[in-house]
Amino acid sequence: MKTIITLLTIITLQTCISNTPPIDNSEPIWSPNKTVQEGLKKAYFASGCFWCVEAIYESVKGVHEVYSGYAGGHTKNPNYNQIGTGRTGHAEAVEVLYDPDVVDFATLLQVFFGSHDPTTPNRQGPDYGSQYRSIAFYTDDQERELIQNYIEMLQEGGYFSNEIVTEIKPLEKFYYAEEYHQDYEKNNPNNPYVQNVSIPRLRKFQKQYPELLKENH
Repeated sequence: MKTIITLLTIITLQTCISNTPPIDNSEPIWSPNKTVQEGLKKAYFASGCFWCVEAIYESVKGVHEVYSGYAGGHTKNPNYNQIGTGRTGHAEAVEVLYDPDVVDFATLLQVFFGSHDPTTPNRQGPDYGSQYRSIAFYTDDQERELIQNYIEMLQEGGYFSNEIVTEIKPLEKFYYAEEYHQDYEKNNPNNPYVQNVSIPRLRKFQKQYPELLKENH
């Protein structure tokens, strides 16, 4: 009986530990020198590995800069290892700095839904886990309405055979990822994941939406 009780205690402790959110960090992991630029707006999306998503948005005309980071969860100042546990509540996300005179939020939504599968919960391509789930963040009521209307249009038009599971969430906080994650695809073109997943995903998007691309792509 004592042995059984001990085993149950160990199992209970292991379960509690595995479900406990990672400890908050007191300082940001990294942040760019300048995150606000006059005349530019910001938009936030999560649609799988941020290496892929960053490269896609940076190929779009009107987009000036894209940063990889974490959003949608509860752990403060999370790092990449913590995100990988799936217990921070965050998803890998991007911050898109764009010129609203060149590209609008509705077009950025087109890029979002046109460059990933929004019907796969907690998964994008070969990547599994809640950190890879699909989220369209909004910063005001207008963006929220645009997201809702866009999803309704896609559903009613039968653009996807399965139900769209993209979350619509207010942006509470965007945490910048470690510096080595920024421009990862550009800086690591020979990385196996980049070669086999990121670049093919980028090329597929570029082939489908040539009218949205910058002239140098």
